[in-house]
Amino acid sequence: MALGLGLLYHCGFPTPTPTPFPRLTRSAKTCATSQASDLRGFDAVVHLAALCNDPLGDLNANWTDDINHKGSVTLAAAARRAGVRRFVLSSSCSMYGAAGSEALTETATLNPLTAYARSKVDTERDLTTMATSTFSPVYLRNATVYGMSPRLRLDLVLNNLVAWAVTTGRVKVMSDGTPWRPIVHVQDICQAIELVLTAPTEVIHDQAFNIGTPAAIPGAHLADIVASVVPKCEVEFADGGGPDPRSYRVSFDKFAAAFPTYEPKWDAELGAREVYAACVAAHLTPAALVEAALHPAEEISRIAGTAMSWMELCAGVSHHWSWRRSRDSAVSAAAPATRTIARGLDEYTVCTVVPRLRR
Repeated sequence: MALGLGLLYHCGFPTPTPTPFPRLTRSAKTCATSQASDLRGFDAVVHLAALCNDPLGDLNANWTDDINHKGSVTLAAAARRAGVRRFVLSSSCSMYGAAGSEALTETATLNPLTAYARSKVDTERDLTTMATSTFSPVYLRNATVYGMSPRLRLDLVLNNLVAWAVTTGRVKVMSDGTPWRPIVHVQDICQAIELVLTAPTEVIHDQAFNIGTPAAIPGAHLADIVASVVPKCEVEFADGGGPDPRSYRVSFDKFAAAFPTYEPKWDAELGAREVYAACVAAHLTPAALVEAALHPAEEISRIAGTAMSWMELCAGVSHHWSWRRSRDSAVSAAAPATRTIARGLDEYTVCTVVPRLRR
Protein backbone atom coordinates (compact mmCIF):
# COMPACT_ATOMS: atom_id res chain seq x y z
CA MET A 1 0.00 0.00 0.00
CA ALA A 2 1.18 3.54 -0.69
CA LEU A 3 0.30 6.65 1.31
CA GLY A 4 0.50 10.07 -0.32
CA LEU A 5 -1.48 13.04 -1.61
CA GLY A 6 -0.45 12.76 -5.26
CA LEU A 7 0.53 16.41 -5.44
CA LEU A 8 3.48 15.76 -7.73
CA TYR A 9 1.95 13.01 -9.84
CA HIS A 10 2.55 14.97 -13.04
CA CYS A 11 6.17 15.77 -12.24
CA GLY A 12 7.34 12.80 -14.25
CA PHE A 13 10.43 12.57 -16.41
CA PRO A 14 9.90 11.02 -19.86
CA THR A 15 12.22 8.05 -19.45
CA PRO A 16 13.05 6.20 -22.69
CA THR A 17 11.95 2.89 -21.18
CA PRO A 18 9.21 3.52 -18.62
CA THR A 19 9.62 1.51 -15.43
CA PRO A 20 6.41 -0.26 -14.46
CA PHE A 21 5.33 0.45 -10.91
CA PRO A 22 4.24 -2.48 -8.77
CA ARG A 23 0.52 -2.70 -8.21
CA LEU A 24 -0.21 -0.89 -4.97
CA THR A 25 -3.30 -0.17 -2.97
CA ARG A 26 -3.27 3.59 -2.58
CA SER A 27 -4.60 5.62 0.30
CA ALA A 28 -5.31 9.35 0.20
CA LYS A 29 -3.57 9.98 3.49
CA THR A 30 -0.48 11.84 4.57
CA CYS A 31 1.90 10.66 7.25
CA ALA A 32 0.37 13.10 9.72
CA THR A 33 -3.17 11.84 9.14
CA SER A 34 -2.40 8.11 9.04
CA GLN A 35 -4.11 5.84 11.57
CA ALA A 36 -3.51 2.34 12.85
CA SER A 37 -6.44 1.10 10.78
CA ASP A 38 -4.55 2.13 7.62
CA LEU A 39 -1.61 -0.09 8.52
CA ARG A 40 -3.00 -3.28 10.01
CA GLY A 41 -1.86 -6.46 8.31
CA PHE A 42 1.53 -5.14 7.22
CA ASP A 43 4.87 -6.41 8.44
CA ALA A 44 6.89 -3.31 7.62
CA VAL A 45 6.70 0.34 6.69
CA VAL A 46 9.31 1.89 4.41
CA HIS A 47 8.96 5.60 5.10
CA LEU A 48 10.27 7.71 2.21
CA ALA A 49 7.96 10.72 2.16
CA ALA A 50 9.49 14.11 2.98
CA LEU A 51 9.90 17.72 2.06
CA CYS A 52 13.53 17.58 1.03
CA ASN A 53 14.36 20.68 -0.97
CA ASP A 54 16.42 23.28 0.92
CA PRO A 55 14.61 26.29 -0.63
CA LEU A 56 11.37 24.96 0.86
CA GLY A 57 13.02 24.71 4.24
CA ASP A 58 14.20 28.29 3.87
CA LEU A 59 10.71 29.39 2.84
CA ASN A 60 9.03 27.97 5.94
CA ALA A 61 10.95 25.64 8.23
CA ASN A 62 7.73 24.76 10.07
CA TRP A 63 6.42 22.88 7.03
CA THR A 64 9.49 20.68 7.02
CA ASP A 65 9.17 20.00 10.74
CA ASP A 66 5.43 19.29 10.49
CA ILE A 67 5.81 16.81 7.65
CA ASN A 68 9.26 15.26 8.04
CA HIS A 69 9.47 15.13 11.83
CA LYS A 70 6.02 15.27 13.41
CA GLY A 71 4.35 13.47 10.52
CA SER A 72 6.94 10.68 10.65
CA VAL A 73 6.45 10.21 14.39
CA THR A 74 2.68 10.08 13.91
CA LEU A 75 3.08 7.46 11.19
CA ALA A 76 5.44 5.38 13.32
CA ALA A 77 3.07 5.53 16.29
CA ALA A 78 0.20 4.38 14.07
CA ALA A 79 2.35 1.57 12.71
CA ARG A 80 3.28 0.39 16.20
CA ARG A 81 -0.37 0.38 17.30
CA ALA A 82 -1.25 -1.60 14.18
CA GLY A 83 1.26 -4.33 15.00
CA VAL A 84 3.79 -3.42 12.31
CA ARG A 85 7.09 -4.93 13.44
CA ARG A 86 9.62 -3.00 11.35
CA PHE A 87 9.81 0.71 10.45
CA VAL A 88 12.47 1.73 7.92
CA LEU A 89 13.14 5.46 7.96
CA SER A 90 14.78 7.06 4.95
CA SER A 91 17.12 9.36 6.87
CA SER A 92 20.10 11.36 5.62
CA CYS A 93 23.85 11.84 5.94
CA SER A 94 23.11 15.58 5.77
CA MET A 95 22.56 15.47 9.53
CA TYR A 96 26.36 15.41 9.92
CA GLY A 97 26.55 18.94 8.45
CA ALA A 98 29.96 20.59 8.42
CA ALA A 99 32.77 18.22 9.38
CA GLY A 100 36.48 17.71 8.82
CA SER A 101 38.36 15.23 6.70
CA GLU A 102 37.71 12.24 8.96
CA ALA A 103 35.18 9.67 7.75
CA LEU A 104 32.24 9.95 10.12
CA THR A 105 30.62 6.90 11.67
CA GLU A 106 27.08 6.62 12.92
CA THR A 107 28.22 7.65 16.41
CA ALA A 108 29.65 10.98 15.23
CA THR A 109 28.31 14.24 16.60
CA LEU A 110 25.38 15.47 14.54
CA ASN A 111 25.55 19.01 13.19
CA PRO A 112 22.46 19.65 11.01
CA LEU A 113 22.62 22.87 9.02
CA THR A 114 19.23 22.88 7.27
CA ALA A 115 15.58 22.40 8.22
CA TYR A 116 15.62 19.09 6.35
CA ALA A 117 18.64 17.79 8.24
CA ARG A 118 17.23 18.94 11.58
CA SER A 119 13.98 17.13 10.84
CA LYS A 120 15.87 13.87 10.35
CA VAL A 121 17.80 14.31 13.60
CA ASP A 122 14.58 14.98 15.49
CA THR A 123 12.79 12.03 13.89
CA GLU A 124 15.53 9.54 14.71
CA ARG A 125 15.63 10.84 18.29
CA ASP A 126 11.89 10.36 18.78
CA LEU A 127 11.68 6.99 17.02
CA THR A 128 14.41 5.63 19.27
CA THR A 129 12.11 6.14 22.26
CA MET A 130 9.40 4.11 20.51
CA ALA A 131 11.49 0.97 19.94
CA THR A 132 10.17 -2.10 21.75
CA SER A 133 10.61 -5.85 21.58
CA THR A 134 7.85 -5.91 18.94
CA PHE A 135 8.60 -2.67 17.07
CA SER A 136 11.96 -2.15 15.41
CA PRO A 137 12.76 1.21 13.80
CA VAL A 138 15.88 1.35 11.61
CA TYR A 139 17.42 4.51 10.17
CA LEU A 140 19.10 4.52 6.75
CA ARG A 141 21.23 7.65 6.59
CA ASN A 142 21.44 7.94 2.82
CA ALA A 143 24.17 9.87 1.08
CA THR A 144 23.17 12.39 -1.63
CA VAL A 145 21.16 10.38 -4.13
CA TYR A 146 21.63 10.31 -7.89
CA GLY A 147 20.32 8.25 -10.81
CA MET A 148 17.21 7.88 -12.90
CA SER A 149 13.68 7.40 -11.64
CA PRO A 150 10.22 8.13 -13.05
CA ARG A 151 9.92 11.06 -10.61
CA LEU A 152 13.40 12.38 -11.32
CA ARG A 153 14.79 15.09 -9.04
CA LEU A 154 17.01 17.47 -10.98
CA ASP A 155 18.01 19.51 -7.94
CA LEU A 156 20.27 16.71 -6.67
CA VAL A 157 23.91 17.46 -7.39
CA LEU A 158 24.94 14.82 -9.95
CA ASN A 159 21.61 14.81 -11.78
CA ASN A 160 21.65 18.60 -11.82
CA LEU A 161 25.18 18.86 -13.21
CA VAL A 162 24.37 16.41 -16.01
CA ALA A 163 21.11 18.17 -16.91
CA TRP A 164 22.81 21.58 -17.13
CA ALA A 165 25.61 20.09 -19.22
CA VAL A 166 23.17 18.54 -21.68
CA THR A 167 21.00 21.63 -22.05
CA THR A 168 23.59 24.42 -21.95
CA GLY A 169 26.97 22.87 -22.64
CA ARG A 170 28.14 23.98 -19.19
CA VAL A 171 28.65 21.97 -16.02
CA LYS A 172 27.48 24.64 -13.61
CA VAL A 173 29.00 24.37 -10.12
CA MET A 174 27.23 26.64 -7.64
CA SER A 175 29.92 26.42 -4.92
CA ASP A 176 33.70 26.78 -5.22
CA GLY A 177 33.97 23.04 -5.82
CA THR A 178 35.79 22.21 -2.59
CA PRO A 179 33.03 20.62 -0.44
CA TRP A 180 33.13 16.86 -0.06
CA ARG A 181 29.88 14.98 -0.41
CA PRO A 182 29.16 11.23 -0.29
CA ILE A 183 26.78 10.03 -2.99
CA VAL A 184 24.71 6.92 -3.67
CA HIS A 185 22.62 5.64 -6.57
CA VAL A 186 18.90 5.21 -5.96
CA GLN A 187 19.08 1.53 -6.95
CA ASP A 188 21.78 0.89 -4.37
CA ILE A 189 19.50 2.42 -1.72
CA CYS A 190 16.77 0.02 -2.84
CA GLN A 191 19.17 -2.88 -2.35
CA ALA A 192 19.92 -1.64 1.18
CA ILE A 193 16.20 -1.35 1.99
CA GLU A 194 15.58 -4.90 0.85
CA LEU A 195 18.37 -6.15 3.08
CA VAL A 196 17.12 -4.41 6.24
CA LEU A 197 13.59 -5.65 5.57
CA THR A 198 14.71 -9.29 5.60
CA ALA A 199 17.50 -9.17 8.21
CA PRO A 200 17.18 -10.71 11.68
CA THR A 201 15.70 -8.24 14.14
CA GLU A 202 18.81 -8.13 16.30
CA VAL A 203 20.85 -6.84 13.34
CA ILE A 204 18.69 -3.80 12.63
CA HIS A 205 16.73 -3.04 15.81
CA ASP A 206 16.96 0.69 16.56
CA GLN A 207 20.11 0.97 14.47
CA ALA A 208 21.37 3.77 12.22
CA PHE A 209 23.34 2.90 9.08
CA ASN A 210 25.16 5.20 6.68
CA ILE A 211 24.26 4.19 3.12
CA GLY A 212 26.48 5.13 0.17
CA THR A 213 29.52 4.28 -1.91
CA PRO A 214 32.91 4.25 -0.20
CA ALA A 215 34.49 7.43 -1.56
CA ALA A 216 33.15 10.95 -1.01
CA ILE A 217 33.77 13.21 -4.01
CA PRO A 218 34.56 16.93 -3.98
CA GLY A 219 32.24 19.01 -6.15
CA ALA A 220 34.95 20.00 -8.61
CA HIS A 221 35.87 16.35 -9.25
CA LEU A 222 32.21 15.45 -9.72
CA ALA A 223 31.96 18.24 -12.30
CA ASP A 224 34.99 16.84 -14.11
CA ILE A 225 33.35 13.41 -14.24
CA VAL A 226 30.24 14.93 -15.82
CA ALA A 227 32.36 16.88 -18.30
CA SER A 228 34.05 13.63 -19.35
CA VAL A 229 30.66 12.03 -20.01
CA VAL A 230 28.72 14.82 -21.74
CA PRO A 231 30.31 15.79 -25.07
CA LYS A 232 31.29 19.38 -25.84
CA CYS A 233 30.72 20.83 -22.40
CA GLU A 234 32.92 22.72 -19.99
CA VAL A 235 32.99 23.25 -16.25
CA GLU A 236 31.80 26.64 -15.03
CA PHE A 237 31.86 27.97 -11.46
CA ALA A 238 29.12 30.38 -10.43
CA ASP A 239 30.19 33.95 -9.74
CA GLY A 240 30.69 34.45 -6.04
CA GLY A 241 30.26 30.76 -5.30
CA GLY A 242 31.89 30.03 -1.95
CA PRO A 243 32.47 26.80 -0.08
CA ASP A 244 29.28 24.95 0.80
CA PRO A 245 29.32 24.42 4.58
CA ARG A 246 27.75 20.99 4.08
CA SER A 247 31.07 19.24 3.56
CA TYR A 248 31.69 15.85 5.13
CA ARG A 249 33.02 12.35 4.54
CA VAL A 250 31.21 9.30 5.82
CA SER A 251 32.15 5.76 6.74
CA PHE A 252 29.94 2.96 5.42
CA ASP A 253 31.79 0.21 7.29
CA LYS A 254 28.97 -0.53 9.75
CA PHE A 255 26.48 -1.46 7.02
CA ALA A 256 29.11 -3.46 5.13
CA ALA A 257 29.90 -5.45 8.28
CA ALA A 258 26.24 -6.09 9.08
CA PHE A 259 25.38 -6.96 5.48
CA PRO A 260 28.41 -8.54 3.77
CA THR A 261 26.33 -9.40 0.69
CA TYR A 262 25.64 -5.71 0.00
CA GLU A 263 27.39 -4.69 -3.22
CA PRO A 264 26.77 -1.18 -4.61
CA LYS A 265 26.47 -1.48 -8.37
CA TRP A 266 26.90 2.17 -9.33
CA ASP A 267 29.53 4.90 -9.27
CA ALA A 268 29.45 8.56 -10.31
CA GLU A 269 30.55 7.94 -13.89
CA LEU A 270 28.00 5.18 -14.49
CA GLY A 271 25.30 7.34 -12.96
CA ALA A 272 26.27 10.34 -15.08
CA ARG A 273 26.09 8.20 -18.21
CA GLU A 274 22.66 6.92 -17.21
CA VAL A 275 21.24 10.40 -16.61
CA TYR A 276 22.93 11.76 -19.75
CA ALA A 277 21.36 9.05 -21.94
CA ALA A 278 17.93 9.74 -20.45
CA CYS A 279 18.22 13.52 -20.91
CA VAL A 280 19.23 13.09 -24.54
CA ALA A 281 16.45 10.58 -25.22
CA ALA A 282 13.93 12.94 -23.62
CA HIS A 283 15.20 15.92 -25.70
CA LEU A 284 15.63 17.90 -22.51
CA THR A 285 15.74 21.65 -23.12
CA PRO A 286 16.85 24.53 -20.87
CA ALA A 287 13.23 25.62 -20.53
CA ALA A 288 12.15 22.13 -19.50
CA LEU A 289 14.97 21.94 -16.99
CA VAL A 290 13.62 24.88 -15.02
CA GLU A 291 9.98 24.08 -15.71
CA ALA A 292 8.19 23.12 -12.55
CA ALA A 293 7.21 19.68 -13.80
CA LEU A 294 10.88 18.72 -13.48
CA HIS A 295 11.79 20.98 -10.57
CA PRO A 296 8.65 20.66 -8.42
CA ALA A 297 9.93 22.04 -5.14
CA GLU A 298 10.72 25.40 -6.71
CA GLU A 299 7.21 25.61 -8.12
CA ILE A 300 5.74 24.80 -4.74
CA SER A 301 7.79 27.69 -3.35
CA ARG A 302 6.40 30.02 -6.00
CA ILE A 303 2.77 29.10 -5.50
CA ALA A 304 2.83 28.69 -1.72
CA GLY A 305 1.92 32.33 -1.29
CA THR A 306 0.73 33.10 2.22
CA ALA A 307 0.13 29.50 3.34
CA MET A 308 0.89 29.32 7.04
CA SER A 309 0.58 25.58 7.63
CA TRP A 310 1.56 22.50 5.69
CA MET A 311 -2.13 21.64 5.26
CA GLU A 312 -2.69 25.00 3.54
CA LEU A 313 0.38 24.33 1.41
CA CYS A 314 -0.96 20.93 0.37
CA ALA A 315 -4.33 22.42 -0.47
CA GLY A 316 -2.76 25.16 -2.55
CA VAL A 317 -0.47 22.85 -4.48
CA SER A 318 -3.26 20.32 -5.02
CA HIS A 319 -5.46 23.06 -6.48
CA HIS A 320 -2.58 24.20 -8.69
CA TRP A 321 -1.94 20.73 -10.11
CA SER A 322 -5.64 20.21 -10.75
CA TRP A 323 -5.50 23.40 -12.81
CA ARG A 324 -2.37 22.21 -14.65
CA ARG A 325 -3.89 18.84 -15.46
CA SER A 326 -6.97 20.59 -16.83
CA ARG A 327 -4.88 23.02 -18.87
CA ASP A 328 -2.51 20.40 -20.23
CA SER A 329 -5.28 18.03 -21.27
CA ALA A 330 -7.54 20.78 -22.59
CA VAL A 331 -10.12 19.96 -19.96
CA SER A 332 -12.24 22.82 -18.71
CA ALA A 333 -10.98 24.40 -15.51
CA ALA A 334 -14.52 24.21 -14.23
CA ALA A 335 -14.19 20.43 -14.02
CA PRO A 336 -10.52 19.76 -13.25
CA ALA A 337 -9.15 16.29 -13.53
CA THR A 338 -8.54 14.58 -10.23
CA ARG A 339 -6.57 11.60 -9.01
CA THR A 340 -7.00 9.65 -5.83
CA ILE A 341 -3.34 9.14 -4.96
CA ALA A 342 0.05 9.03 -6.55
CA ARG A 343 3.08 10.26 -4.68
CA GLY A 344 3.59 12.28 -1.56
CA LEU A 345 5.57 15.52 -1.55
CA ASP A 346 8.74 13.57 -2.25
CA GLU A 347 8.14 9.83 -2.40
CA TYR A 348 5.65 7.24 -1.34
CA THR A 349 5.63 5.83 2.11
CA VAL A 350 5.24 2.16 1.34
CA CYS A 351 3.65 -0.30 3.71
CA THR A 352 4.72 -3.75 2.67
CA VAL A 353 4.12 -7.37 3.55
CA VAL A 354 7.48 -9.12 3.70
CA PRO A 355 7.01 -12.89 3.64
CA ARG A 356 10.61 -13.54 4.69
CA LEU A 357 10.61 -11.05 7.57
CA ARG A 358 12.31 -12.75 10.51
CA ARG A 359 10.60 -12.08 13.79
